[in-house]
Amino acid sequence: MTTLRRQVRDPRISGWLFLMPLVAVNLFVVLIPSVFSVYYSLTDWSGAGAAKLVGLANYRELFGDDEFLNGLWHNLIWTIFFLVVPMSMGLFGAYTLSRIRRFRLMFRVLYFIPYIVASVVNASIWESILDPRSGLGSVFGINPLGDGRLALWSVQFVNNWAWWGFLVVVFLAAMQGVNPALYEAAEIDGAGPTRQFFSVTLPAIRPTFAFLGLMTIIWSFLAFDYVYIMTQGGPAGATDLLSTVLYRKAFSDLRAGYASAVGVVMALISAVVVATYLVIRRVKEWEI
Repeated sequence: MTTLRRQVRDPRISGWLFLMPLVAVNLFVVLIPSVFSVYYSLTDWSGAGAAKLVGLANYRELFGDDEFLNGLWHNLIWTIFFLVVPMSMGLFGAYTLSRIRRFRLMFRVLYFIPYIVASVVNASIWESILDPRSGLGSVFGINPLGDGRLALWSVQFVNNWAWWGFLVVVFLAAMQGVNPALYEAAEIDGAGPTRQFFSVTLPAIRPTFAFLGLMTIIWSFLAFDYVYIMTQGGPAGATDLLSTVLYRKAFSDLRAGYASAVGVVMALISAVVVATYLVIRRVKEWEI
């Protein structure tokens, strides 16, 4: 009994004991469903009953499927948009807030509110605002969610409205950790606010910037809620993403095996992005 107590007091063993509940949850919630998804992606399965093995047939079909390729293309557009627009807005907003002393907390709260509001509520509000009969659509004579040329950009705008405030808060936290002496030295050397931003702020928060870029890419390929609520992937597939294609194949077309293949491809894309980030972080010796 005494030996057992000594073992439990060992930091390594006690650490693993505390981790075991989390490992068990991840095993049953993440690992086991992932293994089943890979298995079902190799089958012709409707979602109920027996699954018939078809090998790599689903994957061969994927890259000749116009719906899948359309969703993949829109995901790439979505990713580029969110890597450029919200990240730029978040950086600018955070840097602006870092230069002021009064009302900083109030602005942080105002920026963050759209992010914590449920996506269903945000999407419903913006559907009313963009309505072509009684909203902004009627003012400008357009149908933002019904026009195939505008629909994807409209949904991206709404999602960005809810997302960029989160980036402001994270970037601001990183900027507040920058050594003030660096700004003082830059100011003595004659650097103005713009030069200080590019020569001091950006290099100092580069690990945070890279991490948020990584998460933005992953979340862009998992985007679903705003698209599904506002357009369901329409009109005529103009806002389809891989996630909406997966949902439709699984629950409308009853092709759960094929949908699993779409999910596996999405997971592989995320895995490649994460692996690339980890390699860069190790080479650059970033702390985050």
